[in-house]
Amino acid sequence: MTYTTAIFDLDGTILDTLADLASSVNHTLAQHEMPGRSLDEVRQALGYGMKYLIGHSVPPKTPEALIQQLLTEFKAHYAVHCMDFTAPYPGIKELLAALHRHDIGCAVVSNKGDFAVQELIDHYFPHVFDAVVGERTGVRRKPAPDVVNEVMRGLNVTRKSCVYIGDSEVDISTAANAGTDCISVDWGFRSRAFLIARGASHIVSTTSELLNAIVK
Repeated sequence: MTYTTAIFDLDGTILDTLADLASSVNHTLAQHEMPGRSLDEVRQALGYGMKYLIGHSVPPKTPEALIQQLLTEFKAHYAVHCMDFTAPYPGIKELLAALHRHDIGCAVVSNKGDFAVQELIDHYFPHVFDAVVGERTGVRRKPAPDVVNEVMRGLNVTRKSCVYIGDSEVDISTAANAGTDCISVDWGFRSRAFLIARGASHIVSTTSELLNAIVK
């Protein structure tokens, strides 16, 4: 069957945000004279939300209160610099346009702070998505299915008619927990070998492959 709705992860799936995230992480660490992190170290810490990212970027045994302070500072810096280097992956805008031509609804569900998700989507993909949701207080982050379930209810679609698209093990687990099919992309923050090892059942390498997988 052709899906009626495609639910996308954000970071590493439709937007390459790594450079801006790493820049804000390292700016924040430098303010506290903490050692910086490489792009690969930041990449490996992505997918589980901003608190996880900062918690895994600071030195071991950093006090929780200080982690919270750094998180606040990181969010403030990232809010200003989240579009310095960020850009859509090649072919993403064309993919989304093609999905609309096929009357397939599109949504975004991310573990990134909702303030940044809304700004990035408004800037790079205005009026494209039917639902856009980031991390919010009191709502469990992915891989919990809560936000995906919320989006499906809001769009009045069934699990069987939806497909979840992401680039990480978090997305594989999110789709499984939400009861939707999952398509993994290997152009993001995890390698193809990593995705296979984490149980990915369907991996694509290009937006053309992704379109053909959604529009069966």
